[in-house]
Amino acid sequence: MHKQLYKSWIESEKLSEKDLKELLDIENDESEIEYRFGKDLEFGTAGMRGFIGMGTNMMNIYTVKRATQGLCEYIKTLGEKEKERGVVISYDTRRMSAEFAYATALVLVSNGIKAYIFSDVHPVPMLSYAVRELKTIAGVMITASHNPKEYNGYKVYGEDGAQMSPEATAKVVEFIDAIGDCHSEKILCDKKLDKKIKVLGKKLDKKYYKTIKKLSLSKKEVKKVGKTIKLVYTPVHGSGFIPVTTILKKIGINATLVPEQCGKDTEFRTVEVPNPEMKETLTLGIKMADFTQADVVFGTDPDCDRLGVAIRDDNGEFVALSGNQTGILLLDYVLGRIKERGELNKKGFVVKSFVSTGMAKLIADDYGVELIETPVGFKFIGEKIMQLDDSGKRKFLFGFEESCGYLRGTHCRDKDAVVASMLFAEMVCYYTYNNIGVYQRLQELYAKYGYVYDTNVSIKYSGLNAMKEMNAVVDKMKTIEVKDIAGVPVLAVRDYSKAEKRLADGSVEKIDSAKTNAVYYELEGGSFVCIRPSGTEPKLKIYYSVKAENENLALDTFKNLKSHFENLMK
Repeated sequence: MHKQLYKSWIESEKLSEKDLKELLDIENDESEIEYRFGKDLEFGTAGMRGFIGMGTNMMNIYTVKRATQGLCEYIKTLGEKEKERGVVISYDTRRMSAEFAYATALVLVSNGIKAYIFSDVHPVPMLSYAVRELKTIAGVMITASHNPKEYNGYKVYGEDGAQMSPEATAKVVEFIDAIGDCHSEKILCDKKLDKKIKVLGKKLDKKYYKTIKKLSLSKKEVKKVGKTIKLVYTPVHGSGFIPVTTILKKIGINATLVPEQCGKDTEFRTVEVPNPEMKETLTLGIKMADFTQADVVFGTDPDCDRLGVAIRDDNGEFVALSGNQTGILLLDYVLGRIKERGELNKKGFVVKSFVSTGMAKLIADDYGVELIETPVGFKFIGEKIMQLDDSGKRKFLFGFEESCGYLRGTHCRDKDAVVASMLFAEMVCYYTYNNIGVYQRLQELYAKYGYVYDTNVSIKYSGLNAMKEMNAVVDKMKTIEVKDIAGVPVLAVRDYSKAEKRLADGSVEKIDSAKTNAVYYELEGGSFVCIRPSGTEPKLKIYYSVKAENENLALDTFKNLKSHFENLMK
């Protein structure tokens, strides 16, 4: 089958000379042909993400147009008013991002659906905000987030500004499948209609900045020390450059930039991977911070939905905070400042993914607000905001995921590294004004709530069956009775594929959660281990959250848990 598809693509008149040459160059590489044409690039609840190149299992103009045609067919079923509401499109600095965005817009207008597109790169949170502000029926973001340069992706957003729901996604997939081949005549794309594409100007950007500026919590402290604190920021060649520097300037905080990483570079030449979760990605920022004697370094990924942070420890050395550490610092700061203003009440709630640190519940309980857990994927946090805050029943205060994603405010429904940068920067001002260092505050949190060590281990997979193989490992773990891990008793096992929890006494309880393939072991003492396949890259992820009296005990326990759990997997 893959050979026939390969042949049909080579014979297609729609391929450019460059595209044809790319395919002819692999005509003797059987494994490469099978990978590229062995299946269609999966369109899941996070949209599509894959290697850039020719083939049905790759990110290219043809797979993008096919996916967009499927989205168009879905929108058509919703009615003429929804077609008129339209779709807004954004893109980041990756290879082919602008081309994919334009192709998406062209297919939309060719189907009689209004299309808005940003005039230049804009991050995920501004796309989500635009969907809500323009009241479009959907949004499309062209990005592969923090993945290596060889990747790109296509994320679809619903009318609430969150990534499209699993139910709506399933319907879009049905329409995509019905189209057939990527070169089908069912795919409408008339270049003569490009004048119908509406290009967005600066007016929407100004509204976004005005909206998020209102989320500031320490105006007095920022006014006092904002001009004197030393902060280094790197957009890592991504779309965060203008929005992050703009909001910091608007609230009165100076930032030194890393000049080598401010330009748009599709190759991300200064880093191995444009992922700010990794300290290596912040290397140039830390070098600049040492030169300028700054105390904090920020880095955002290409689509600016993730914020990585490095701060100085007690010895003056830079340490990269994990997403969990940044999360608990921001959570404590947000709740603390809201409480100081007398605005904290029982209607407030915070949200985190269930693989994020267990310390979040300790902090939330201490402040008297409810902590809600969701599956991995910020769309589930967005769903909780819609269910509880939009209805007026509750008040959303903060949400985060361990993968460096944070949100305060209801202006958008995805991770917002622009808002997170603003909050962390003003938090530095707040603590500086009160003669406290950020690292010192982190140690105070550990002293108050107990030390929690959070980390995850990724096992890479490859090939056409990567997802199938990862799911098989998780499914196998469901069949093994685990009473303890490295001597630490298992109190309960959560099977998120069934949305149920099995207790040590054999009783079963339902979990109020969307279903996803993950197994979560609740351990005695507040620790946990969780295993799940990544939804955005071919990695099986194992999460460890270890609560102990101090860091050394936590690290020793983690090593034992990891060794024992890996043996269980075998």
